Formats: sequence, C-alpha cells, structure tokens
Amino acid sequence: MTTPLIGVLALQGDFEAHERMLHGVGADTRQVRVVADLAGLDGLVIPGGESTTMAKLARTFELFEPLRDRIKSGLPAFGTCAGMIMLADDIEDGALGQETLGGLDITVRRNAFGRQVHSFEGQIDFDGFDAPVHAVFIRAPWVERLGPGVEALARIPAGEAKGRIVAVREGHLMATSFHPEVDADDRIHRYFVELVKQS
Repeated sequence: MTTPLIGVLALQGDFEAHERMLHGVGADTRQVRVVADLAGLDGLVIPGGESTTMAKLARTFELFEPLRDRIKSGLPAFGTCAGMIMLADDIEDGALGQETLGGLDITVRRNAFGRQVHSFEGQIDFDGFDAPVHAVFIRAPWVERLGPGVEALARIPAGEAKGRIVAVREGHLMATSFHPEVDADDRIHRYFVELVKQS
C-alpha cells in the first residue's frame, strides 16, 4: 500500500484539521458522513468534538453499527479526545445511556481534566519518539483502566494528574486524549499512517 485512503468521521469536530495532517504525511482522505463513505477505506480517524453528540449523529445517519462492525472486523482507527471516548469499551462519568463504538479495551473518564476553562497544553513523552510532543488538552478524557492487550503510549509527566494515561494503542486501534491535529508536529499522524500500512 503506497497511498492509504483514510476516512475522517465528519459529523462534528475539527475533522478538516485531521485531513490536512493526513495529506501532509502522504495519505488520501475522505470525509465520512454516510455508510457509502466507508467503502474502500484503509483506516479511519475519529476527531474530537462532543462524544454524546457524535454518537447520536452516527445513529441518525445510520452509521453507528456499520462503524462498529468495520472497527470490530479490523479497520485501523485513531481517535482523538472525544474519538478516544468513542473507541473505548467503557466510560466513567458518561452521560446517561451514552454509547460508544468500542474496540479499545480501556475505561476512560470523560472530561477528566475539568471543564473548557481547565484546558491546557504541555510537552509529553510519546513512546518511540525521540523528542516530546506538544499536547493540547481540551475538556479531555484520561484512561482509568488498561486491558491486558493495551499499550500506554503517553502519560502526564507532572502536576496533579501525573502518571495519567493519555495515549494508547491496542493492535489496529490507537487513541489520544489530546489534539495532535492542532499542532505542526505530524509525528502522531505519521505513526497512524504507518500502522494503517502495516495492517
């Protein structure tokens, strides 16, 4: 696979920023809004936004079950912030009846760092990278529980949340609590594209 085709779920959130990053690292993209948009995809990005709204819109557009089925059948997927919540098997502090697509054997705590006014950014080490990444957290979740097959890729280095897991990978799935699409550093998107090529 020379140029993978990666879908970006375009129901809500800053999906266009992900598209720009993916183009920059050599992938083709397609915005995903209806079931037909899933055809022929090599990977999928689920952006940040509001996880309950995203799930409701996926239901409205009859995308929820097809997305879940494609992920379960091995489609590589990368979720950021709300996308991490969407890929998690379990949620703490979720809205009543909140659904997820699942696939990642993790429990996430929704809005773990607080409300919008508690958004922050900082440098964090990312497994396998030779220099820290600049991470932007906006009403972000963190990972409360890792399943046995899940690898922690990044943790908060200091402060009250020191040690909290903010990036994970399990096989063909990965997720970050933060928003790598808003920074010039393309290494995390490049990492995902390589994962797609190897899957």
